[in-house]
Amino acid sequence: MSPRIGQVRERLLDNPHDRAVPPSPLHRNVQRALVGLFVALVAVAAFFLGVERWRRGTVVLGFALLYLSSVRWLVDSRILGVLSVRSRKFDSVFTAALGLAMLWLSLSVDPLGS
Repeated sequence: MSPRIGQVRERLLDNPHDRAVPPSPLHRNVQRALVGLFVALVAVAAFFLGVERWRRGTVVLGFALLYLSSVRWLVDSRILGVLSVRSRKFDSVFTAALGLAMLWLSLSVDPLGS
């Protein structure tokens, strides 16, 4: 019997770097809540950047990227979607480095009023 279209679609959408990774022990709703918290942090950062509070916005965005680097180990690639680009190790190291760089940038620049 040939596979159904939905099954073929799911196999094609799987992250090829995570095929051997066991599924997350967390319930799907918990995983979605973790991803939702990341999206909320990015929305807060966008709000701060929109009202010209760039330092607060970049601090929140840097923290959000550090948070995402830890969430990448807990959440399945199917739930993360486009946020899971490569292997868990690469994604975690890359987002942590980017988050630390953003935090360093936002905290190292002197305020304009000083």
